[in-house]
Amino acid sequence: MLRLDGVHVRHRARSGGLLRRDRVHALTDTSLEVRKGEIIGLVGESGCGKSTLARVLTGLQRPTEGTVAFRGEDLWTMPGARRRGEFGSSVGVVFQDPSTALNPRLPVGRILRDPLDVHRRGTERQREERVEELLDLVGLPAHTVRSLPGGLSGGQRQRVAIARALALEPELIVADEPTSALDVSVRAQVLNLLVDLRARLGLGMVFISHDIQTVRYLADRLAVLYLGRIVEEGAAAEVAGAPAHPYTKALLSATPSLLSDTERIVLTGPVPSATNPPPGCPFATRCWKADDACAVAFPAPAGPDGHRFHCVHPEPFARSTS
Repeated sequence: MLRLDGVHVRHRARSGGLLRRDRVHALTDTSLEVRKGEIIGLVGESGCGKSTLARVLTGLQRPTEGTVAFRGEDLWTMPGARRRGEFGSSVGVVFQDPSTALNPRLPVGRILRDPLDVHRRGTERQREERVEELLDLVGLPAHTVRSLPGGLSGGQRQRVAIARALALEPELIVADEPTSALDVSVRAQVLNLLVDLRARLGLGMVFISHDIQTVRYLADRLAVLYLGRIVEEGAAAEVAGAPAHPYTKALLSATPSLLSDTERIVLTGPVPSATNPPPGCPFATRCWKADDACAVAFPAPAGPDGHRFHCVHPEPFARSTS
C-alpha cells in the first residue's frame, strides 16, 4: 500500500549562526514497505526519528530526498486534490496526546463529523448515522456525542481520537505513541481496542512506540530506528526473539518481560549529534562491540530474507541463520 525508498528528511536547525544554519538529519536513507492489513511496529528511543517517519507516512511531511509511493504512484507528484481525496481518506492518524489532539471547544459529535464534512461523505442524515456507528465501534455510549473532550477521561478521549481516525473507513492507521499519555490501567484497554478493530475491519496499522516489549506482541513486523536510520527490520517474533543488532538487544533489555529473564544492558558513551551524524554506524559510540570497521561507513544490509539488519558484528545467533 505504501512504500518508502531512500527517504531523507533534513530540518533547518536554530544553531549555526545567521550565515550558516545547521541541518538536523531526522531521517537518513529510510526504506520501508507497508502492506495492506498488517501491523508494523516502529520502535526506538526518543529523538530517533519515529514521529518524523510517521509524518512522512501520513503525508504531513514531504521528504527532502527519496520517494513515497502510494499504491505504486509517487505521492508527491500526484495532483493536490487527488492526494487529499484518495490518500487522505485511506490513511488515518492517532496522535500521542488526546488532550491536545482534540479541539476542546467542540463536542465529540462535531469532532467526528468534521472528516465527513470535509470529504463530503453522504447526506446530513448519513453523516449523523456514521457518527453513531463510530462511537459504537470504539465502545463509547451514544450520549458521548454531546460531551466536550474536557469532560472525558484520558482513555475515552483516545477512543474518540481513534473513532475520528476511522471516520473515512481508511485502510491504514498510523498510531504515534497512542498509549504513552494514558494511565497504565487504561493502556491495555486501548491496545485491546486497536487489536479488535484490526481483526474486525482488516485495518493495516503502523504502531509507533519506545516500548518494544509491548509492540512485539501487537505487530507482525518490527522496524528498529536509531538516529534516523532503520538498523533492523523483520518479523516481530524473530527480531524480538533473536535480535541481530546490539541496539535492538539493548532496547529489549531496557523493558524486561515477565516471560523471560533478560540481563539489563546499560549503554555508555556519547549519543552522536543529529546535525553532524558520523559516517559509520551511528550506534558505534555506545556499542560494546564497536571497532574501527564500524566507523568507516554505515553497514550494508545483511541477514536472511525477512530479517535484515545493518551491523558489522551482529549477534551470533542471527549470524548463524543468515
